[in-house]
Amino acid sequence: MEIKTDKILIVEDDDEIRHLLQLYLEEKYEIMMADNGIAALKIVKQESPDLVLLDILLPGKNGLEVCREIRKFNENLPILLLSSKREYEDRITGLEAGADDYIVKPFDPGEVRARVMAHLRRRAIHEKLHHDGQNILKIHELEINLDNYSVYLEGEPVHLYTKEMQLLIFLAKYPNQVFSIEQLYDRVWGTEMIGDYNAVKVHISNLRRKIEKNPRNPEFIQTVRGFGYKFTGHMK
Repeated sequence: MEIKTDKILIVEDDDEIRHLLQLYLEEKYEIMMADNGIAALKIVKQESPDLVLLDILLPGKNGLEVCREIRKFNENLPILLLSSKREYEDRITGLEAGADDYIVKPFDPGEVRARVMAHLRRRAIHEKLHHDGQNILKIHELEINLDNYSVYLEGEPVHLYTKEMQLLIFLAKYPNQVFSIEQLYDRVWGTEMIGDYNAVKVHISNLRRKIEKNPRNPEFIQTVRGFGYKFTGHMK
């Protein structure tokens, strides 16, 4: 029997969807469930899940409010939003608030399981590098410490969420190399399945606001029209 080492919190007020997700995930993961935002926050604080599947439309506190609250005390917990197609603006707002990715309803439960596995795998790699890394990337006035996952710009700390940090590190390690949105999603989000690549665009936009002096005229993360993005500058 496989030992269940990771805990997944499913936050969904629709009983049928909640139990469908449980059915597809419980063989591999320990499952916790909540049907409202207030209960979800309590479980996150008390039980420390390894990943949260978070519906946007919830009673009590909606998923966007829950996401913002979680990010106040936990920057690294993977949060995957569950949303319907009509909630496009809410999905973008959720990504800007710190969610890692989102899954559109109606969804294939197998795809959800693959996304969960990919995010947990990326989290494990991230944590291993945190313990093993001894490197500091310096690009002009930008400094990325791979040992403690801190970023400084002109000596001032820059606050980044996990996916922003992973994206920045990946791009910085391959200066002047162009990556398509699809490649970035595959390499940073960790799944070859078709995702909504707007997640990449939103996180790139968030990064630019945080590390660029002028996000409209970026120095570090530049758009290569028709191809994707590249990180410019040479490491010191």
